[in-house]
Amino acid sequence: MQEMIELTTPRLLLRQWRDNDLAPFAALNADPRVMAFFPSPLTREASDAMARRCSSLIAERGWGLWAVTLRENNAFIGMTGLHRPDAQLPCSPCVEIGWRLAFDYWGQGYAQEAAHAALQAGFMRLQLPEIVSFTALPNVRSSALMARLGMRRDADPFEHPALPPGHRLRAHCLYRLTRAEWLHREGHTA
Repeated sequence: MQEMIELTTPRLLLRQWRDNDLAPFAALNADPRVMAFFPSPLTREASDAMARRCSSLIAERGWGLWAVTLRENNAFIGMTGLHRPDAQLPCSPCVEIGWRLAFDYWGQGYAQEAAHAALQAGFMRLQLPEIVSFTALPNVRSSALMARLGMRRDADPFEHPALPPGHRLRAHCLYRLTRAEWLHREGHTA
């Protein structure tokens, strides 16, 4: 078992999952607004399985897709973090950064704040050479966040192998950020 990484930002805590995160996580995974760019909302069982998988990967590696809470009141607002995708992607093998927040917490800068902390952990603590992110082409909100984080968009979209041909979300865009680019952007030296 690795040392468990928890991240603190001015407003957020990115931490290991707890049992009381399951109900609010299931609620956000059932919200069609949150899940608009995923194949479908998740059942409670699928949501709980996803949270438990995230928790077990953090326990195993020390990092992963963390539960995100507000520091001021410990309210669970979603997840953000780093993950090794199982699907064979154009960038495989890779580590991706991802996020999923409850709708009530959109538009307040939480996703960017949490993602920045995850990038910092990935590049500084884990010494990852590159972190990627990807989303369905219509998901302009997530694409805009990837750009704000300093990630570069690959010119060519790709077909996500987990979705069937002809699926409305199969075409994805891929964003990349190298450790050197991040260090330069943040004003660090290697």
